[in-house]
Amino acid sequence: MPRDGGSDELVELQEQVRQLKEAVVSHAVVDQAIGMIVALGRVAPDQAWAVLKDVSQHTNVKLRSVAELIVVWGRTGLMPAEIRTELEDALDRHGPTQIPGVPPDRS
Repeated sequence: MPRDGGSDELVELQEQVRQLKEAVVSHAVVDQAIGMIVALGRVAPDQAWAVLKDVSQHTNVKLRSVAELIVVWGRTGLMPAEIRTELEDALDRHGPTQIPGVPPDRS
């Protein structure tokens, strides 16, 4: 008996909706992690994005998972040592920007 094309389409649409919901949640977590890196690392948003990508690449951990670990760290103070070390190294590489209200060093 041939399958109903409508039920195939429904299953496909349900899968697309599931994937879109997952993408929205993932994007929100990544944005939260970038915000934390901006605030705590005193870097610009584009630098925070680069830091997040570096940590992911250097630890071989998916970017979303690194972002989740950073968000959890903000709530609990706990972070795996490997991620913390790489986060510190990445922040050193991408440097803190000038702290607002502090005059630039004119050495």
